[in-house]
Amino acid sequence: MSDSDAAAGRKKPNVPLGCCEGLNNVDYSKMDLIPIEEFIRHINFRDSSFCIAVIAIIFNPLFWNVVARWEHRTRGLSRCFGSPYLACCSLGLVIILLNVLRSHSMTVVMKTQARWEPMERTEVFYFGISLMVLGTLLVVSSFLALGFTGTFLGDYFGLLMDEKVTGFPFNLTENPMYWGSTANYLGLALIGASPVGLVLTAVVALAYKVAIRFEGPFTEQIYQQRNQRRKHQ
Repeated sequence: MSDSDAAAGRKKPNVPLGCCEGLNNVDYSKMDLIPIEEFIRHINFRDSSFCIAVIAIIFNPLFWNVVARWEHRTRGLSRCFGSPYLACCSLGLVIILLNVLRSHSMTVVMKTQARWEPMERTEVFYFGISLMVLGTLLVVSSFLALGFTGTFLGDYFGLLMDEKVTGFPFNLTENPMYWGSTANYLGLALIGASPVGLVLTAVVALAYKVAIRFEGPFTEQIYQQRNQRRKHQ
């Protein structure tokens, strides 16, 4: 074997045959990036209303997670309102108002920024309608299954449910309230042929994804502690 062959052998990555053939055969220089460029050109990322909408999207789950965990640790809101039920309801009302503000800020951006002609299609419009129907169904059915305190972090206030809800819509997805809300925003963006609406919906989905990573294990821990206390009683 020559030195050049040996060098080539040393440089060859040790990967399964055919693993990267598809990627190696792609000529990225021939990819048509014009649709992506057109999509981005229809979005004004420096618009103050866009920034306000992004802040509202990120702030909401951050706010209710911080406040609810503080309540779970100190019972400060329960002492302030005289009962955990009133405290939970008060936080729930604040969360509702914040969500209304978020929805309003996102709607303002979608209305003021440019529409994108490829999205102005009948099938896109009706797909958006379908997503909003599905999203509303998930949100409403989730609320009915959990009740007000179950929906608005009653677990953190000591208002625990007797058992985990496993019926509809929780047999479809573990977090139907979050993903139903995301579907509503996506449907609204498609109905309005709004590129900035799609971007904001992606931010909503990311914010919810992060919130779930924190809320899920913490809620499980709360119920595990409850079960342990029951065993010792």
